[in-house]
Amino acid sequence: MVDKSKIFIFIDDEPKPIAELVSPVNFELDTTKLVDGQHSLKIVSKDPTGKEGIRFIPFEVRNGPAIAIEGIKENAVVDGVIPIMINAYGKGDSKNFLIVGSETPQSIPFWIFILLISFVAWAIYYHIDSSAVSLFK
Repeated sequence: MVDKSKIFIFIDDEPKPIAELVSPVNFELDTTKLVDGQHSLKIVSKDPTGKEGIRFIPFEVRNGPAIAIEGIKENAVVDGVIPIMINAYGKGDSKNFLIVGSETPQSIPFWIFILLISFVAWAIYYHIDSSAVSLFK
């Protein structure tokens, strides 16, 4: 039997690995046990000769309710009274999706109005132009 590499998996700066496995491996990381925010997955492998390899994978956990904000953006410069809409909703779990409250209403972007006005103006022009051509026939 050929000796295989050992894999040690750490979360953040914990000194004790959350798993010690033999390569190759499929691993499921349960993020429900982690607080929301930035984390780091550290994977250390040791081959049969004793050489080590290390890899860091930063990731962000967001298990808590999603928060959607309309009316202000991060690092915005603001003045006066600002209407802000805030919506927070849970995602349920992997088996059940919570539909109630999961859609955040949003205002219509200004470019939709510009596109609509342009289309209506073109339609009026086309109608007038085609009517004028049929009058002279």
